[in-house]
Amino acid sequence: MSKLFFITGTDTDAGKTVATAQLLRAFVANGLRAVGMKPVASGCEWRDGVLWNADVAAHKAAGNVDAPLEWASPYRFEPPISPHLAAAEAGMKVDVGHLLASARHLEKLADVVLVEGAGGWFAPLTDTESMATLAQRLGAPVILVVGMRLGCINHAMLTAQAIEQSGLHLVGWLANRIDPRMSRYEDNLAYLQQHLPAPLLAEIAHQPAADQGRLPAACASQLLAACRNDDCGPN
Repeated sequence: MSKLFFITGTDTDAGKTVATAQLLRAFVANGLRAVGMKPVASGCEWRDGVLWNADVAAHKAAGNVDAPLEWASPYRFEPPISPHLAAAEAGMKVDVGHLLASARHLEKLADVVLVEGAGGWFAPLTDTESMATLAQRLGAPVILVVGMRLGCINHAMLTAQAIEQSGLHLVGWLANRIDPRMSRYEDNLAYLQQHLPAPLLAEIAHQPAADQGRLPAACASQLLAACRNDDCGPN
């Protein structure tokens, strides 16, 4: 049976796509069939008659499963704005049930499915539903990407608390060094390691084309082992 993880971030541009791509390569390095899913993507552009998105392209390049685009990225919109606003401008409404069905299709094709949310934990999908709603409906263990910059401690602690209150399992977090000049990086990292209710899986260095990198294969093994030990289901 395949394993599905939900990847969220402390904010927009925290590095969820970089983390997802590097994790996909780590699972592939473990000999697994791995695929990414971007349920809702905004800021797309038309290419050859299809709405293209850089995040979705990064997933495809990193994974090793040839999944239909309509499952890997069910909703794509041109304006680089919040998904609920982009959908409204297109005269559509994001259907969480359709997103769930697409994720279940992907689970039949792969050993591991990484679902990358848009924005932060409570980024809205509709006027009444958010990324948190989707994660809850999926019942998936959550991986938190912390964009390491000034203010990240507050954002990380609040997001971890919200995940816990949603009844989901925060299985681990990734420190993504989006600000290479961040003051007292090591001190901030140490504080988060001490106070976040999940282990640090890895640090992601600030580098060009970071989405083409790969986290250590052991990182993927650690995630799978954690889920075997406690089932990684909702709390």
